[in-house]
Amino acid sequence: MLAVMSRDTLTADQIIRAAIELLDSEGLDGLNMRSLGKRLGSAATAIYWHIKTKDDLVRLAGDAVWNEVELPDLDSTNWRTAATAMATSMHAMLARHPWLGQAFGSHLLYGPGKARLDDHSLAIYEKAGFAAADADQAAGTVFVFVLGSALGPASQVSLTRRLGKNGADAERLLAETMSRAAEVAMEFPRLRERLDTAAAADYAMAPDGSFEFGLRAILDGLEARLAG
Repeated sequence: MLAVMSRDTLTADQIIRAAIELLDSEGLDGLNMRSLGKRLGSAATAIYWHIKTKDDLVRLAGDAVWNEVELPDLDSTNWRTAATAMATSMHAMLARHPWLGQAFGSHLLYGPGKARLDDHSLAIYEKAGFAAADADQAAGTVFVFVLGSALGPASQVSLTRRLGKNGADAERLLAETMSRAAEVAMEFPRLRERLDTAAAADYAMAPDGSFEFGLRAILDGLEARLAG
């Protein structure tokens, strides 16, 4: 049984780490001070001594997970390898914390963790040879691509969780929806061609390797822009 933690023994860092765990398992809708207090073995009122609102908690938790993104050493690698490594690490972090991408549309997010990542990203593209304004554009383009690539899986997690909480058989509903979507797609020649293959059961709008393909295409374009 968890020992009850008072406001004097509880720390903001403990609260934030527990909030991240709760967000990972329950999503944004599952985060509330009562559930968080239960996870910490603390009264919800003790949490308010450290963090005043749920919005503040989401902001702090959201900023903390940006520190999981590995920042490549720019003195020991070329800019493209560094850009690939950082984008891949960011994509993996967003996959671990699917609620973060959704929080962008519902919360005001900022902090040193995100600023750390943004600063290093700019350094990568400045090292590549882009002037400051173009480095901003290059960094922003890659960031938006990575975030967008992670939103699909994040939405799937959120949808499955919501369907399950409503007492529905989430897997059955998703399978039935995919079947109906396939029937509609069969009316269109290019989609029908793909659905008629042996791999039709695994076909999706974002096939395997889409993230890697898209990232290479963007970096190819940036490299060509530098050469030009």
